[in-house]
Amino acid sequence: MATITAQDGTQIFYKDWGSGRPIVFSHGWPLNADAWDSQLKFVADNGFRGIAHDRRGHGRSGQPWDGNDMDTYADDLGALLEALDLREAVLVGHSTGGGEVVRYIGRHGTGRVSKVVLLGAVPPFLLQTEDNPDGAPRQVFDEIRAGVTADRSQYYKDLTYPFYGANRDGSTISEGVREAFWLAGMQVGVKAAYDCIAAFSESDFRADLAKVDVPALVVHGDDDQIVPIAISGLKTAELLKDVSLKIYQGAPHGIVGSSYQSRFHTDLLDFITL
Repeated sequence: MATITAQDGTQIFYKDWGSGRPIVFSHGWPLNADAWDSQLKFVADNGFRGIAHDRRGHGRSGQPWDGNDMDTYADDLGALLEALDLREAVLVGHSTGGGEVVRYIGRHGTGRVSKVVLLGAVPPFLLQTEDNPDGAPRQVFDEIRAGVTADRSQYYKDLTYPFYGANRDGSTISEGVREAFWLAGMQVGVKAAYDCIAAFSESDFRADLAKVDVPALVVHGDDDQIVPIAISGLKTAELLKDVSLKIYQGAPHGIVGSSYQSRFHTDLLDFITL
């Protein structure tokens, strides 16, 4: 397996397909790089180099006890970009991966980055606080922690319904997509899965977004039941300097794997070829 070594010695697995300008994908919780397989093949088929890694604690990467936090995730992404000496990269992040991408820029700048794509991403700040009254109450995330702690296998199965909008009339999400989500979830170490809940819900990305000085594409479904567009995508678009906002009517959180995937491919290719 292809791996790079993070600053604390953790092995980070990655896929590297095709050649050309690098398009680097960061996945959501509790998934891994396999969630991006269709997109990796798509960009590679279109003359780009598709790269995706398993976040620490997830998939085939190492499962250290410590370091399951957004700063370390961002530094791991930085270690990958440096190890492969990637230049003019387009960073694509879904959900938690969008936070990882934005925090990377906040900590390391855009010297290696040309564009950013945020898909159903968690920035700017999910948790409700005094200075973020529109966020989700802590109870929402405590319920996720309880599900992971008590019976994570069943919790991940149940989560696929709102994640892909399979609880909506007319949903065409296949059982296979739902089972693939469950399988990826069960490959995450339970400590990493638990810690990551705080990472994606309690990280404040507002200062990081202010440092994004490259063109950005924000894509969000207006029926996202996991990361509601009103507290995420719409607010993120307001905070970015050079941004294109694409709102997919009726789309769920899991746009990749749903009937909206082909539309995302079109928008992604248009954006990265500009």
